[in-house]
Amino acid sequence: MTGTEYMKECLTKDLVLLLMERRHMDMETALDTLYTSDTFAKLNDSRTGLYFQSPLYVYDFLEHEIETGIFS
Repeated sequence: MTGTEYMKECLTKDLVLLLMERRHMDMETALDTLYTSDTFAKLNDSRTGLYFQSPLYVYDFLEHEIETGIFS
């Protein structure tokens, strides 16, 4: 596993935990919400550098996408 992959996996874990805590989702729903989001697609695209950001910063994008349906 590369350092980039590790960073993405750690950020994914943190985002799922934030969804569970802040939106009161169960783990399955949180995983499904994240994995089907544009935010997750951007996170996995190394060209965006999104995986370098803090979990709360990326969570703001995810939260906005959940609320509006649009990744900004």
